[in-house]
Amino acid sequence: MMTGSHYDTVLNAGKYDGRLGIVLPMVVAWQLRQRGVVLPFDLEILGFSDEEGVRFKTTFIGSSAVAGQFDTRILDHTDADGISMRAALQRAGFDPAEIPSIARDPQGLLGYVEIHIEQGPVLLDAGQALGVVTGIAGSVRYLVNITGLAGHAGTVPMGLRRDAAAAAAEVILAVERRCAANPGVVGTVGQLNVPGGAINVIPGQCELSIDLRAADDVTRDAALADVLAEIERIGARRGVSIQLDKVMQAAAAPCSPRMQARWSRSIARATGNQQPRQLPSGAGHDAMKMAAIADIGMLFVRCGNGGISHHPDESLELPDAALAAAAFEDFLLSFQDEP
Repeated sequence: MMTGSHYDTVLNAGKYDGRLGIVLPMVVAWQLRQRGVVLPFDLEILGFSDEEGVRFKTTFIGSSAVAGQFDTRILDHTDADGISMRAALQRAGFDPAEIPSIARDPQGLLGYVEIHIEQGPVLLDAGQALGVVTGIAGSVRYLVNITGLAGHAGTVPMGLRRDAAAAAAEVILAVERRCAANPGVVGTVGQLNVPGGAINVIPGQCELSIDLRAADDVTRDAALADVLAEIERIGARRGVSIQLDKVMQAAAAPCSPRMQARWSRSIARATGNQQPRQLPSGAGHDAMKMAAIADIGMLFVRCGNGGISHHPDESLELPDAALAAAAFEDFLLSFQDEP
C-alpha cells in the first residue's frame, strides 16, 4: 500500500497543504511499530516533489515519475534564474537518466491513498472533521502572451490603440463569464503581468495564466473550447497577437468506489459519524497521477479559517488531525478484512 503527498508549496502559502499527507502517515506507522503491530502488507510513504509546479512551471513531477509517466522534455524547462531542471538534478547529485527506473509495477500495488486538508469550507460548514473524496477534478492550464503595440499614453487616440493589457482584461472577463455560466466549471487567471510597463505607456505586451477545472473532462473541455474561441475573437477585434502555450493538462480522476467505502467505514469507527460527508476535490493532487497505476482513495481533513488554503492563514486543528490518524490506522488494520 502506498500513501503520501507533496512537500512543496506555492509561494506565500500555508504549512499543511501536502505535508499533512506525509507527516501523518509517518506518525501512524511509528505508533503501530511502537505497539508491535505488523501489517499483512508493506506500507510505503512517499514525499513527492513539485506537485504545485512553482519552480519549473510543470506539475506532478515526483508522482508522474513514480507512475511511469514522466515526460523527459520537461528536463529542459528552466526556472526564474535560468537553471534547467536537468541541471538542478545534477547539482543535487542525481542522474536524470535514472528517472524511469523509479516507475512502479502496478501488479505489486494494493492501492494509493492520500490524506489531505480539504482546502475549502465544505467540511467546516458541515461540522465534520473528516470527509471521503469521491474524485479529483480534471484541470488544464495555459500561459497566454498578448502582443499589441506600445505607444504614448497621451498621443494615441483610443480608437487606434492596440492595447495588450486591455485585451487581457477582456480575456479575464471571458474566462469568468463562461465559467460562471456553468456551476460545474471553475476558471482562474492567477497571473497577470505587463513586462516593462510604465504609467505613461500603452502596454505593448501582456502575460497571463488561465486555469480551468471541472469534475469531468467533457465539461472542462467544452468550457475550454468556448474560452479559446472567444480569445481568438478578442485578438482579431483588437488587432493584437495572442499566443497560447498549454503547460498542463490532467484528466479527472475518480476515486475507487471500494476505497471510498473503506474510508467511510474507517471514519465512522474513528469519529462515530455513521454518514461521513462525501465530496469532490476541485484541487489537484498527486493521486491524479497515481490513478494510472493503482486504485486511489483520499481522506479530506477539515480546514479552519473559513477553509482558506494556499495562504499563510491556512489552519488545521490538532483534534482533527488526531481523528484523521485514527481513521488512517483503522483503514490499514481493516483493509484486508473488508471487501
